[in-house]
Amino acid sequence: MTEKEKMLKGEWHNANFDENLLEERQKAELLCYDFNMSKPGSREQISALTKLLGVNLPKGFTVLSPVYFDYGTLTHFSEGVFVNHGCYFMDGGTIYIGKNVFIGPFCGFYTASHPMNYTDRNKGLERALPIHIGDNCWFGANVSVLQGVTIGSGCVIAAGSVVTLDLPENCLAAGVPASVKKYIEQ
Repeated sequence: MTEKEKMLKGEWHNANFDENLLEERQKAELLCYDFNMSKPGSREQISALTKLLGVNLPKGFTVLSPVYFDYGTLTHFSEGVFVNHGCYFMDGGTIYIGKNVFIGPFCGFYTASHPMNYTDRNKGLERALPIHIGDNCWFGANVSVLQGVTIGSGCVIAAGSVVTLDLPENCLAAGVPASVKKYIEQ
């Protein structure tokens, strides 16, 4: 199995020294640079984002620069998504974002983790688990979502929260780590 195949299966893989993964991340970094340095809304900016994500852009999808992806092609956006300035998608594990999700400035979606043991960590080992975001969610500024988390539709995540565990639909979550503060009647 290649290191990328291991990565996509959520297994420990060599993310730091595998030439193929390094090349894919460098390509994504260059496309992020092209997007971030282009005039907002220009043909060049839209082209860079389309190449980065590897798909036609969904209807009503907006991303403000700067934005950063490890791979780009492993983050999947639905229609009506808004991504504010300064967001980061560490998409070694796939990130799925539902319809009409609002992502505030400086949010991060982190699918990767490293071994606690420094001997293994220094070998470049990493494990990436997917993140799933339901429809109609709103993320306040500076929210961090960690690997393997599923957030149900209709959730509001308060600014500065760190989401470490799954959240049910239609809840307001806040804190470090984030916990359900109340349920939202939709």
